[in-house]
This record gives sequence, structure tokens and C-alpha cells, in this order.
Amino acid sequence: MTVSIALFTQDLRLHDNPVLNAARAAADELVPLFVLDPAVEAAGFAAPNRMAFLADCLVDLDASLRRTGSRLIVRRGATAEQTARVAAETDAATVHLAAGVSAFARRREAELLALFGERLHVHDASVTVVPAGRIAPAGRDHYAVFTPYHRAWQQAPHRTVLGPPRVIRTPDGIGSESLVVTGPLSPGLPRGGESAARERWRRWDVDGYAEGHDDLAGDSTSRLSPYLHFGCLSPTELVARALRHGGEGAEAFVRQLAWRDFHHQVLAARPDAAHRDYRSKHDRWHHDEGEVEAWRQGRTGYPIVDAGMRQLAHEGWMHNRARLLTASFLAKSLYLDWRIGAAHFLALLVDGDVANNQLNWQWVAGTGTDTRPNRVLNPLRQADRYDPDGDYVRRWVPELAHLPGPAVLRPWLLAPHYPAPVIDPDTLSARLRRARGLA
Repeated sequence: MTVSIALFTQDLRLHDNPVLNAARAAADELVPLFVLDPAVEAAGFAAPNRMAFLADCLVDLDASLRRTGSRLIVRRGATAEQTARVAAETDAATVHLAAGVSAFARRREAELLALFGERLHVHDASVTVVPAGRIAPAGRDHYAVFTPYHRAWQQAPHRTVLGPPRVIRTPDGIGSESLVVTGPLSPGLPRGGESAARERWRRWDVDGYAEGHDDLAGDSTSRLSPYLHFGCLSPTELVARALRHGGEGAEAFVRQLAWRDFHHQVLAARPDAAHRDYRSKHDRWHHDEGEVEAWRQGRTGYPIVDAGMRQLAHEGWMHNRARLLTASFLAKSLYLDWRIGAAHFLALLVDGDVANNQLNWQWVAGTGTDTRPNRVLNPLRQADRYDPDGDYVRRWVPELAHLPGPAVLRPWLLAPHYPAPVIDPDTLSARLRRARGLA
């Protein structure tokens, strides 16, 4: 009997999983393996919220595998070392793995390659729709601007969506461990796993996405980002389903998946963009720990900013428009280093993805791929436009719920008990004009 190993990483699903399908086709028996690597914690990526979501994902994946006659094997330790141990225990001939783009993923792949050589098979188009590096402008290794990337992305061939395996044979007698989550958790975390992901996708109204995705109170975004981060859903399958559905909402949603691929191909080409300016402006960032802490706690005195930060603390997730305006407030209004904000987001976000989080922060800060580095999001104008009646603010800043209509967006006029703005509105306006180069 031949044996192969499917090493799960950011592809915790049975549907449309190239790694699982290839490993199953390569041998008579298959070992589905996930390794809890302490290097993830050492690198600061094992935030409690994400570990709790991961625990859900692993339980759900195991249940799905058991319905095929298999089970998930979980080991703790260095990924390459633990994979080699399982291979020795089962006499596995091949190991199959999804390609990653982060520096951590590349080191892991290199360590596995050193141990397994030609027995290691790395599969692309599993974490993203179009593999990083598959498309690039002439003479360059990646696209630095989204619009031309998107045009090329739309023309690139997508692989066929794969069905879930019905039967998987797994050798007996392989030891497994479990994940124990410690640390404080956000109380409103979503439930993890492929089953929850597919249910959310079925219930979501994609038709309303184009018109409503920026409406903060309407909350009509898909909320699929945590499931995409852990691979509970295949981005290739989501694109295929959305294109079949058609309409402006589906088109707008597919564009967001293209943005996700765009950031992955940037990070693959420039891994140091996770912590260094992609396009340095040689900024000398202001630093004020009091302002940083007020921003983290949602006590800046600007309710639209505070609402976003409190949603993040409660749910481990934040509406995309709120992410943009809270990030812009930190980097452009307070002129604090984007890395401070990116680290705080990664500490709480269930969907805390290095490519998307860091490069979106750089886009907002003007050090990334944005062709308009002086772009500024005025928090008051953002509030007037995307939460005009103040319903989002009332949801997350209940101490202001008594203020009528849009008055809740400027509490210093009617609610003197609310924290004073960390930067007064007149100074804010002047600072934002300077940031735009208008003063």
C-alpha cells in the first residue's frame, strides 16, 4: 500500500482543495496532517482570536474527514520535523503542500524541500486564484499598481474547481494531538470552519454588495475574510460561483478577490514589505503613546473611529470601510507609524493576513502601492458619507446613543462628557490639508 501526506496549512477545507486531491490521487492511503508549529507563536502570528478560530477549523475539518472514512492528524512541533516523523511512521512516499507567499511560508517550504527533495510537491492556485508570479509586466517580477494587474488577472486562466473527495483511506495507529487555546478572546468571534463558511456564503446576498459594501450600518459585506485567510473557502470556487451568478454585486466582489491576489503577489516579490516601507517617503513619524492608546481603545473623541476600534475589539473583525478610516486616522491624522496600527490589527483580527493587512496599511499610509500617496480620509467626512444617521456609531458607542441623528458624529457639540478629541477638529483639518499638499 502506498501512502501520501496532505500537509494542511492555509487550506483547511475539503471542497476545491488541490493539495488534498493530488495527495489522494498519488497513493492508496492518505494522511491528512496539520502541524501546530511553535515558530508561528514565536513570530507573533498566534494571536488568541486566530487560534480560537483555528481550533474551530480543525474540529470541523476532522469531522468532515471522518465522514469520508479518514481523520485529521494534528502534531505539535517544527513543521518539517513533524512531517518527517509522520512520513517515517507511515512510510509515506510523497508530501503535498499549498504554496505560500510570506517569508515564514517560504522558510517552511525550504525546510521541507531539504528533507524530502523530489518527494515534496508544492501546489499553487490553492490559497489564491492566480498564483503569485504567474502574471507580471514585461521586465518586472510583479505588478506594483492594481489596475493593470486587475486587467491581466481577468484574462489569466483559472484552474477547474475540484469536488470534495467522498472516500479517503488513512492508515491506523497514527498519534494525534489537540489544540488548546489560551489567552483573552474577543467575545463576539465568528465560528470557524468550512461548514460555517459555506453556510455564510449561502446566506449572503451578493446582489446588494456593489451598492451597499461601504454602508457601515448596513453591514452588507460578506464577512468571508476569516474563512479565506484559513482556507475554509477556496477563492477559485468563490470567483467561479460569483461569475456564474453575475450582476454588479458579484462583479464588485470578484474585484475584491483580485485585490487579495494582488497583495499576495506583491508580498511574494517583496517579502520585507511586511515590515518595511514598500515605497519609502522617509517619514519621521510623530510618536505619542497617549494618542496610540486612545486609538487602540476607541477613545479618540471621534465616534466613527472609536466605533470601528470597538467593533474590532469585540468581534476580532472590522468592516472594511472602518478599517480604512481608522487606519487613515492613525497614519494621516495623528501621523503615527503605520506599523503600530498594523501590529494592533494583527493582534486582534481573525482574518489577520500578513499580505492583506500590512499592504493595506501601507496603501493607507502612502508608503505602499497607492498611486496617490497623499490620499487622506477625513474621519468626519467619512462619517457623514458612510454613516450619515449615526447608526453604526450608536451600535458600538452606546454612551452616545441618546444623541439624535447625525449629531452623534460630533459629540463635542452636545455631549461634553465624551472624551475630548485627541486632535481638535480645526487642527485636524489643517493637518489633513498639509497631508494633501494643499497648505
